[in-house]
Amino acid sequence: MQAAIIDRGRGPEIAGTRITVYDIMDYYKHGCAGPEIAAKFRLSCSQVEVAIDYIEAHKDEVQADYQKILDRHARGNPPELVAKAELSHAKFLAYVAERFRKQAAESNGAQDSE
Repeated sequence: MQAAIIDRGRGPEIAGTRITVYDIMDYYKHGCAGPEIAAKFRLSCSQVEVAIDYIEAHKDEVQADYQKILDRHARGNPPELVAKAELSHAKFLAYVAERFRKQAAESNGAQDSE
């Protein structure tokens, strides 16, 4: 399969992967060589080269979109999403604690019958 850039709605990415050109861009703009980037993402050198070629050919567009991603990341999640995630995590911890309690009770019951 020949390396190509596609867009499935998440932005330009390397076909057959979930690696976007923005992932590659982080390393490329800091001077990492193609083979080093390929090893990092378990890609072929040709896949990385196609991503770099895309970045160079669409430099202004890619940089503008990349800056939006960085800005959104710097803002963090909105408070309502943070609260929802914390509630979900608390429910998960309660579930895990209950599972451990039940397993311990079952284990103790099995030991008592021996």
